[in-house]
Amino acid sequence: MNIKEQLKDDLKTAMRSRETDRVSVIRLLISTIKNKEIEKGKEAHLTEDEVLSIVVSAGKQRRESILQFTQAGRNELAEKEERELAILSHYLPKPLSEDELRAKVQEAIAESGITDMKDMGLVMKTLVPALRGRAEGDAIRKMLQSCLQGNA
Repeated sequence: MNIKEQLKDDLKTAMRSRETDRVSVIRLLISTIKNKEIEKGKEAHLTEDEVLSIVVSAGKQRRESILQFTQAGRNELAEKEERELAILSHYLPKPLSEDELRAKVQEAIAESGITDMKDMGLVMKTLVPALRGRAEGDAIRKMLQSCLQGNA
């Protein structure tokens, strides 16, 4: 079952069980997906990767909001965002551990054969799409830098 179908099924279930937080988060995701499809044009459907990137960006927005609300002392809003992030996490792939990320980065370095920091972009172009949803770009970049510095 793809993410869109899962969202629709979960929306029905959440509505029946009157889970207002879950309903609002899922409705927001579904409407964002629908808006992206409208942007693409008539009869356009998003691929599973495009839908996943929407869910990933929604999760990233929640994490940034939690940080901002916590810094501003708005704990009630931070808690609300944390509940929404917990709901979103059901639709995200399992994040990579640091060791798994290091292994993927070292594998990509070995495949590309780079040894210099200036060629880092070549590996990032392949790693970021391959690890979408499982690791953030900043974490990938930091791991790649540390692996390249370790090789030098």
